[in-house]
Formats: sequence, C-alpha cells, structure tokens
Amino acid sequence: MANLKKIRTRINSIKSTQKITKAMKMVASAKVKKFENRVKASRPFTYELEKVFYRLLHSVNDLEIKQTDFKEPLNNYPVLLKERPIKTVGLLIITSNKGLSGAFNANVVRYTLKTIKEYKEKGINCELFIVGQKGNNALKRVTDDYGFKITKTYLSFSETPTSSQARLTASDMARSFVNGDIDSMEIITTRFRNMMSYSVEKWDILPLDEIETDFAKEEFTDMEIEPGQSAVLAELVPLFITSIIFQAMLESSASELASRMTAMSAACNNADEMIQKLTVDYNKARQAMITQELTEIVGGSLTIHK
Repeated sequence: MANLKKIRTRINSIKSTQKITKAMKMVASAKVKKFENRVKASRPFTYELEKVFYRLLHSVNDLEIKQTDFKEPLNNYPVLLKERPIKTVGLLIITSNKGLSGAFNANVVRYTLKTIKEYKEKGINCELFIVGQKGNNALKRVTDDYGFKITKTYLSFSETPTSSQARLTASDMARSFVNGDIDSMEIITTRFRNMMSYSVEKWDILPLDEIETDFAKEEFTDMEIEPGQSAVLAELVPLFITSIIFQAMLESSASELASRMTAMSAACNNADEMIQKLTVDYNKARQAMITQELTEIVGGSLTIHK
C-alpha cells in the first residue's frame, strides 16, 4: 500500500510540473513568432545603415577629423573612430533574466569564457557589460578564475528589447571607450536562425580596422555631406553603435524564446513518458496487491474448512 501511495504521489507531482511546462511552452510559442518578425524586419535596416556608414567613412577617410567638445561620449566620433592599440576589450554579453530555456544561457556563458581565455593568451584584458540575470550570476562566480572585470550589469531590462535600452548600453560602453578604459567594443550574443536553432556569435563594433567583407567588393562613391561631416558623423556614429546593439538584443530575445519553446516541448514529452511508465508500475503493483489479498482470502477459507 505504501508503494502504491508513493507511485500515485509521484504521478500527481509530474502532472503538476507538466501543467507548468505546457503553459510556458504555449507562452513561448505565442511570443516567438512576434519576435521572429521583429528580427527579420530589423535586419534590412541594420544592414543598410552599416552600408551607409561605411560609405560615409570611405568618403571622409582622407579628411581631417578635428577634436570637438561633446556632451555625450557616444557622440564623440573623433575618439570612437580613432585607431589605437587594443589592451582591453569591452565585451557586451547578452543573456536572459529567466531560466528554463534549455542550454541558451549556458552556451553564451561558455562562449564568453572561451573568448576571455583566448584574449588572455594574447595579453589582452577584458571588461564585461552584462545584460541579463542569468549571465551575471554565472560569470561573477568565475571573475577571479578567469581574471576579468564586470564593469556594468543590466538586470532590469524587460524581455522585449527597446531602443532606449540599447542606447543606454551603447552610452556606457562609449563612455568607457572615450575614457580609455576599453579599446574595443564587441558583442557576444545569439543569432536567431529559425524556431529550432540559433548560434552564439561575437560581433565586432569598434575599432573599424577595415571595411567589412560584405561591403569590401562594393565600389563606394564619394558622398556630398550636408550640413557637414562633423554634424553627420556625430549623429551617425551613435546610431550605428546603438543599432547593432539593438539588433543583437532582438536576436537574443528571439533565440531565447525559441530555445524555451523547444525545451518545454521536450519536457512535456518526457513527462508523458514518465507518467505512462509510472502508471504501468502502479497497475502492476495494484494487481500484485489484489492477487496477494485474494491468495490470503482463499488460504484463510481453506484453513476454516479443514
């Protein structure tokens, strides 16, 4: 009897957990399509903005860039575009605030630690700007082991990325860059592929050593810049940096939801299998108990007749 009660309790526990996983799967399924559409809609804009930015840089490449006073570090294009030796890398790590999304956060953290190790071998330090509670919790435990610094964390961002969130992150990284705390700006995020897959990638933002491969084969024509190169660059550089960070956040959110949907679907299927197996065990145990009781009754009846 005790064994039957234990099996029945476990079945009820798994059913309760399955209700949660089914609900999370439904929520993720409802949201992931919306995020997929946002990602696909924003990619052409980000691509064309990069193209315009590189065209502009090609046109002003031979012009003298004069130092000017800027209220915001993000607008300080002379410093942001100036090439310098890389001694410290600024890494923006994008993870989630919630768990139960399979290996999503673990993959990003693992890739981050691998990247930090590679930079350490080259004698380059790393400063981290971390988006998401899960990434912060995992990385702050190994700061001493891997020898990196967590400069800024963003733990209260909503799961739906906004341009203001991207702008805030870009401003903090630009401030560190202008102050000389970091010498490059890079992002470790996930690129959304489809509902079933994503890939962890590192995106380079600054410095701009060479025109990217996607634009290398294109012939850039000179651009007429109005009202002037200083005014245009002061607006376009922040837009360029913010746009890439915003795109990375969108890709990460879509990847997280897709990973959660897949993980919860697998959890529901595993729960079904466990319930079926436990139900069979329960029926076998119940049948054995009934058989034993009948045997005892028959045995008692024969004893009375004797």
